[in-house]
Amino acid sequence: MSVNDPIADMLTRIRNAILAGHSLVALPSSKLKVAIAKILQEEGYISNYEVVDGKSTGQRILRIHLKYVGERRNRKPVITGLERVSRPGRRVYAGKKEIPWVLSGIGIAILSTPKGVMTGKRARQLGVGGEVICKVW
Repeated sequence: MSVNDPIADMLTRIRNAILAGHSLVALPSSKLKVAIAKILQEEGYISNYEVVDGKSTGQRILRIHLKYVGERRNRKPVITGLERVSRPGRRVYAGKKEIPWVLSGIGIAILSTPKGVMTGKRARQLGVGGEVICKVW
């Protein structure tokens, strides 16, 4: 299956897995997806991620272990919302002074900057802007 927007596909798979109550999401891997998964783990939104070789195909697989809070029956996902901001049809860029705040600092914005993929908070500290990939809360 051909996917026009692999990042939106990644976010949709995570959103669907959370709604279904799954603890694991598997998707095709890329450098950008691994960088986003690393940020999500550092910020505490997912418990772990790993990149493994696909069995039948040569493509590498990114496995994301989702994080939940609470007991088995009353557990709630740590990620309550994911939103794709910059799309292939409409790229959204932010300068160092226009980096968006997500829910007054409760959530994070993930940016692709000249210094790599990072959170909005880190980009403000380094004084760089870039493409706003997505928002997570």
